[in-house]
Amino acid sequence: MSFLKAAVQNVSTSISEDLFFSLTSSQVPGQVTEDEHAYPDRVRLPRSLFESLQSNRSEVLLAITILDVGPGNLFKGPQLSRKDGSHVLNNRLVGLSLGSIPVSRLAEPLEITFSHQHLPPNMALNCVFWDATKGDWSSTGCSTELRAKRTVCRCDHLTFFALLLKPILDQDTVKSLIRISQAGCGASMIFLAFTIVLYAALRFYRLRFKSEDAPKIHVALSVSLFLLNLTFFVNVGQGPEPRDAACRARGGIFHYFLLCTFTWMGLEAFHLYLLVIKVFNTYFGHYFLKLSLVGWGLPALIVFGTGSAGSYGRYAIRDQRNVTTLELCWFREKTADSALYTTVHGYFLVTFLFSAVVLGLVAWKIFTLPRATTGREQGPSWKGFLTVLGLSSLVGVTWWLAILTPLGLSTIYVFSLFNSLQGVFIFCWFATLYFPSRSAVTSSSGTGRADQVHTTSHE
Repeated sequence: MSFLKAAVQNVSTSISEDLFFSLTSSQVPGQVTEDEHAYPDRVRLPRSLFESLQSNRSEVLLAITILDVGPGNLFKGPQLSRKDGSHVLNNRLVGLSLGSIPVSRLAEPLEITFSHQHLPPNMALNCVFWDATKGDWSSTGCSTELRAKRTVCRCDHLTFFALLLKPILDQDTVKSLIRISQAGCGASMIFLAFTIVLYAALRFYRLRFKSEDAPKIHVALSVSLFLLNLTFFVNVGQGPEPRDAACRARGGIFHYFLLCTFTWMGLEAFHLYLLVIKVFNTYFGHYFLKLSLVGWGLPALIVFGTGSAGSYGRYAIRDQRNVTTLELCWFREKTADSALYTTVHGYFLVTFLFSAVVLGLVAWKIFTLPRATTGREQGPSWKGFLTVLGLSSLVGVTWWLAILTPLGLSTIYVFSLFNSLQGVFIFCWFATLYFPSRSAVTSSSGTGRADQVHTTSHE
């Protein structure tokens, strides 16, 4: 039958090696060699499975079934009834049984290998089995190993198995992430505004403050992050759908302030390098003016080039059933891959690597310098730890969490929460740095004071 292929054979319980069977949907399952390249879809039954039955019988009846469930309600269950794009890979189930013998809690799990092409980026793969008692799919007792063009399922029992695809960002998840991001970005905008106002007040009341470059760089980062959050609110808002020209403009503006934020975080790391690592011969004429040309000018050149190529427009995130979960003004879908990887992912990777190296060197200096100057071992300094934590907000450590998002939905939530609160962290660092208590002034670390040392700028 076209939807069902099955093989039944007697297997000795005293076999000397593992058994391998092909699982090609167009053929009846048959015993094959161990060559995984010749048989990408296969099942491995460990020798220990049959050895555990030697005390009761000399051979068992092994049944291997390949079933195409297709449309209908067979083997669907609640998880596949949510209409969120979840489905069984290629509609294929693999059934394994040893007659009427129940098999569970195997010491050595069986392995089922499912081959597949490149999968949609918004889908997660999970090895599951059909739980007849619940009438639904379950992953208890199974593990999933993802490879380039195949997935290996290891399970400790025999039943019907499948590879389940579930959207990572379904409609409900997208709404939750947007709410979290909007709440965090709203709080960040308030505290970033406080940072800017506080800087203006300090410039008015402290004449020396006008010549310091470090607070200027902090405020430039605060301005770019404030405007990025503002454009994010506009982009994900529920207002009327913008026209094509307006959407292209929105996408370009959002891209510009995103790159400005990345650039100023990189410049924060560069300034930190001059203050703490290089220290000597750090004179630059018109220093902050040159930083501003890079911080605001370089992203403008990139956005101009990207816009000239017609890369901005409507961008939709869809699940496997082509249902749109989020639509915004960003890169046009036809050009999204090349433009996004080059001007966003690549740009972020460069600033991330530079900032990570600088922050690592600064942390090393903070924790080793007191030990070197006093000549004796000291415990970890909580002031040094807080200093590194504060500097982390300036160089964008919260953005680094984006690297962990492919690990699963929980890391996406962590990234959305902490990254949207970056403005709050920057304000806390700025207020702590420029409004120290009397005790903090007299006992602050060299690194804390270093941030207030300015690289001379003639403007």
